[in-house]
Amino acid sequence: MFDTLSDRLANTFKNLRGKGRLSEADIDATAREIRIALLEADVALPVVRAFIANVKERARGVEVSKALNPAQQVIKIVNEELVSILGGETRRLRFAKTAPTVIMLAGLQGAGKTTLAGKLGRWLGSQGHSPLLVACDLQRPNAVNQLSVVAERAGVAVYAPQPGNGVGDPVQVAKDSIEYARSKQYDVVIVDTAGRLGIDQELMRQAADIRDAVSPDEILFVVDAMIGQDAVNTAESFRDGVGFDGVVLSKLDGDARGGAALSIAHVTGRQIMFASNGEKLDDFDAFHPDRMASRILGMGDVLSLIEKAEQTFTQEEAAKMASKLASSKGKDFTLDDFLAQMEQVRKMGSISKLLGMLPGMAQMKDQINSIDERDVDRTAAIIKSMTPAERQEPTLINGSRRARIAKGSGVEVSAVKSLVERFFEARKMMSRMAQGGGMPGMPGIPGMGGGPGRQKKQQKQAKGKRKSGNPMKRKADEQAAATRREEAAAQGGAFGLPAGAQGKDFELPDEFKKFMG
Repeated sequence: MFDTLSDRLANTFKNLRGKGRLSEADIDATAREIRIALLEADVALPVVRAFIANVKERARGVEVSKALNPAQQVIKIVNEELVSILGGETRRLRFAKTAPTVIMLAGLQGAGKTTLAGKLGRWLGSQGHSPLLVACDLQRPNAVNQLSVVAERAGVAVYAPQPGNGVGDPVQVAKDSIEYARSKQYDVVIVDTAGRLGIDQELMRQAADIRDAVSPDEILFVVDAMIGQDAVNTAESFRDGVGFDGVVLSKLDGDARGGAALSIAHVTGRQIMFASNGEKLDDFDAFHPDRMASRILGMGDVLSLIEKAEQTFTQEEAAKMASKLASSKGKDFTLDDFLAQMEQVRKMGSISKLLGMLPGMAQMKDQINSIDERDVDRTAAIIKSMTPAERQEPTLINGSRRARIAKGSGVEVSAVKSLVERFFEARKMMSRMAQGGGMPGMPGIPGMGGGPGRQKKQQKQAKGKRKSGNPMKRKADEQAAATRREEAAAQGGAFGLPAGAQGKDFELPDEFKKFMG
């Protein structure tokens, strides 16, 4: 959604790089480009004016003029101001002291309230709560049935005593649901209310009556991130007519300009609390202003990636995999292990979305978008067509075995051969990194090895090295080298990091790039 804004900002900052100091003209030109980028992204005009004024004022200050790298300071200022207009700190749900906590969803028809109720229920369930969805949209045809289906898919309970389709009193249903939740021990009640195609008195009156009947702990305004500037007007009308405590952005995976959604927190004074970025029930999470700003500026979102990895991979699995990779040339790491890791990664979501969270990947947007998710299924099919012995020891795979595997998985023989070759190369590379050897050709990054020049130098030194003629000294040197290797194997997790480091055993980028070609 924010691709255009990201591209424009990236081009703007590119013009600043390499300047030892920034003149007034540089600051004005940069501010002008940022203003155009924000307006093109459909950010509300009052928000743009406030944003540009703050950036210009800070860019002329001491923090930039005295900086060694003024361009980086300007990027830092823009990042901080973006975080500010997105709401500042992450806003968490407020839970009632005495259960149940009541959450009321409000918004226009088509904003995605019913689906979002299921997503929120599933998310709360994963946090250890027992949510109950309440069907109070009794006007829209089949709204009650839709909520029941969504609740079943999300694995949460639903309270729908009225059939809907114009039958029943939504206020009474909302009131009765609280007693029902208490009797059944549900600690969170999510009330799905009716919407309209536009703001009208009937909508506001019904929403206000439900609010008065259940006294919700949180009123969440659900807004379609694709509707443009009208999102801000609608949000202001709801704030003044019913009131709400937080905003939920739906359809963030769309390709419309999403700047209006970025304006809501600044205009209404209510923070964005959740974001829905896909059709699946898992495509939903808490909204972090700092992480969203980082994504917009092309810096990735490593924290969210690590959280996803921690939810999918256990510490025991990560430590076990690290020890296999740290074995002699990684020979303990088999195709079975790779298949297990690949299936775990698939649970985290779309490969292109995961890669998009990595820093610097904004420059490879076209390549990421062209990734065919079915390649993962093809690779899994090839591995599953192998015998257990072939998975454990891929060197057994000769010409006739390749033909059998290709026929069983529905691919060309060359695809089987290519996969096995890439597996050996990737295993060797990952084993080297796991043992602290670093990655060749990555200069200046700790734990990632030196550049080609440094490699040649190391090879030269190794060639001219001679063992000591003193037997005792030679033995001591060998023991010291063995100790260093053992320590590296014990401590070296993925990318040369300790195996127990939280969230850092995740090896998606290199592994997938290597295995998937």
